Amino acid sequence: MFRIGEIAKQAGVTVDTIRHYTQKELLAPRRDPANGYQLYSVGDVQRVRFILQAKRLGYTLKEIDEIFSEARQGHSPCPRVREIIEARIGENRHRLDELHAAQTRMERALERWKSLPDGIPDGNSVCHLIETDLE
Repeated sequence: MFRIGEIAKQAGVTVDTIRHYTQKELLAPRRDPANGYQLYSVGDVQRVRFILQAKRLGYTLKEIDEIFSEARQGHSPCPRVREIIEARIGENRHRLDELHAAQTRMERALERWKSLPDGIPDGNSVCHLIETDLE
């Protein structure tokens, strides 16, 4: 059994991360009856590593909790895991397309603005570069 600092070290995370996962009920430590300290198991270390890997793949803590819930009920979480990541891939592609379009707009605007003089606000205009860039 590990106390919080020990599990954090074993899992390669901060104590605050362990506290956060415990608060979110992703970890369920036992209480030491002698001193009230929270005690974590080797299984909890593996669970933290699973959480970290799932987060690296783009899963949210809520989704990770759903995965744990499926497993606790004796069901394979794999279909849900696939479903979530397929949706996330589509969302990411959409966001990447939006970011690419924004990047292109910014680069084009900057290129046009290089030849324009700086303006001074006159009460009707704040920055003519943005106000006249209607593309």
